[in-house]
Amino acid sequence: MNQDQYSKLFSKLAAHQQEHVLRYWDELDSDEREKLARQIESLDLDELDRLIAGQDTKQDFSAIAAAAESPPHVRFDGTGAAWTTEQAKAAGEEALRQGRVGAVVVAGGQGTRLGFDLPKGMYPIGPVSGRTLFQFFADTLIAIGRKYGTVIPWYVMTSDATDDQTREYFERQNYFGLDRQAVIIFKQGTMPAVDSKTGKLLMSDRDSLAMSPDGHGGTVAALERSGSLDDAQRRGVTILSYIQVDNPLANLCDPTLIGHHLLSKSEMTTQVVRKRYAMEKVGNVVSVGGKVQIIEYSDLPQQAAEATDSHGQLKLWAGNIAVHVIDVAFLRRMQRSKNGFPFHRAAKKVTFLNDDGATIEPTQPNATKFEKFIFDLLPQADNAFVVESLPETSFAPVKNAAGSDTDTAALAQEAIVQLHRGWLESRGVQLSVGVRVEISPLFGVCAEDLDGKIERGAIINCDQFWS
Repeated sequence: MNQDQYSKLFSKLAAHQQEHVLRYWDELDSDEREKLARQIESLDLDELDRLIAGQDTKQDFSAIAAAAESPPHVRFDGTGAAWTTEQAKAAGEEALRQGRVGAVVVAGGQGTRLGFDLPKGMYPIGPVSGRTLFQFFADTLIAIGRKYGTVIPWYVMTSDATDDQTREYFERQNYFGLDRQAVIIFKQGTMPAVDSKTGKLLMSDRDSLAMSPDGHGGTVAALERSGSLDDAQRRGVTILSYIQVDNPLANLCDPTLIGHHLLSKSEMTTQVVRKRYAMEKVGNVVSVGGKVQIIEYSDLPQQAAEATDSHGQLKLWAGNIAVHVIDVAFLRRMQRSKNGFPFHRAAKKVTFLNDDGATIEPTQPNATKFEKFIFDLLPQADNAFVVESLPETSFAPVKNAAGSDTDTAALAQEAIVQLHRGWLESRGVQLSVGVRVEISPLFGVCAEDLDGKIERGAIINCDQFWS
């Protein structure tokens, strides 16, 4: 890199009082300089200045919560909509047959909190089979594709931390039997972390800024940047089924959910579960001024959280589980919109180099990270709609280490077992107490798919896996 290029980098940084980023420049080799230069060139420092100064749009959550109502929705039993569950399922099935549906799985997280040092999608979650989370969803897409005579393209979003290992894993697994041309792996974007007191960019090494994933809201820009939206358009895909990789019960490409999305003429539909109690730590899906949005539990005043309706039920009842159906055209429009996404701030502990070049491991949050959330699309979507589901059929997140009270792998595995026991029992199968069963989507994606495959009245008295 010549002196002119260095001068441009310095000028860009100095205009925002961030020139300290180049303090080790003379000690770097050409590859290290190129790496740091690419990071600097990717920065929108005007935007970063606004974020550091707190000049981006802020929301008055107390006022929002006071005006919040239950969002437009259909209940898990089919009530609340102008169409039936059967009509919704038929509409979704037709969209699948027409090849109009693609799948997006957000898989940028590592399994650190699980005590697992690989990408979370590689976690062995199968209660009997030991299948990984990635395998769960691959099998689902294969099974649905066979059922409806189509190929569902799979867009897998990784991060800098998980991309290489995810690609290697898919190669080793021969893409789980999927058409390789229909699996598109792409990386989400990043944002720099800044010192929470000074607003200065933090360095993770002499040749690198302290960068972090830009949040699941970065999915939209990453889909566009990677060519995935163009790929979807070429295939005739108009709808994307979106989930996060750590929920093995997520209803990926579920025809009924897709059908509710279509019949409501929604640009973005979100699946929810009923909150168990007022202050439960989930995002609250609400309607304010005719627009659907999410109020995070940390932003929801207790008085608003505890408010009840005329039936004594929670007024704000809908808990976000990060399962969405989104129109491709809407994503394209939002990516090109000047409104964009708001950023959310998070105080975090970030390892950094101090002025003497020593690596510092902070014991308290020292940095601010900036993230975008996918649910911030909801207020900008036409006819945004909510579909209630039962947690036992749709929500078993794998987030916490063994021994935690909630969201552990053991609890998710038990949820899988109980769901599949229910399927079998509904088909007249007798199961001994304590027997663990697991059904691959390749054997059946729902209870009805078991008809004719397992003899009614059969007795199962040992752990069993069907694939």
